[in-house]
Amino acid sequence: MRSFLILILVGLLATLGLSQSYTPKPGETVLKITFEGRGNVFVKLHTKEAPRTTSHILSLVGQNFYDGQRVFRAEKTPRPFMIQMGDPLTKSKSVDDPTVGRNGSGTKIAFEESGYPNDEGAVGLAAIPGDKNSGDSQFYILLGRARFLDGAYTVFGQVVFGMDVVKKVDRNDRISSITVLK
Repeated sequence: MRSFLILILVGLLATLGLSQSYTPKPGETVLKITFEGRGNVFVKLHTKEAPRTTSHILSLVGQNFYDGQRVFRAEKTPRPFMIQMGDPLTKSKSVDDPTVGRNGSGTKIAFEESGYPNDEGAVGLAAIPGDKNSGDSQFYILLGRARFLDGAYTVFGQVVFGMDVVKKVDRNDRISSITVLK
């Protein structure tokens, strides 16, 4: 009977997204993004292929830059496309404010061709359309393949666990924390 109750509890925790975990392989650098009320997403960083971008993102994570920010873009119709975050104004302003989505940390990062495509689960550095050297703190996670973005945005990571959580994340959802696992 006790074993049965433990199995039910483990199943319930998995359903609620509370037992989500990923252990990095040797040499991997992984971001654990915790979305309030949704669960955890684990992103393997392409540190060798996009060194400037990943270094910048890791520096921001180390400063707790993303903690408490909100997802300001979630495009799911007519087909799943992306979620986007990384604007510090989302901590103090509504995601409906017209100035949200235009801000960052203040440091521009030039485009890096990592060699990774914009497929489902790809994590890329957002930039001003037409200026691939204008990336900063905003990034997207793709909900589906978007190869038309290849060559215009630095793909610096890949979701390795928690894509089911990414698909549930909506506009205005809050990032509880982002931590680094090695």
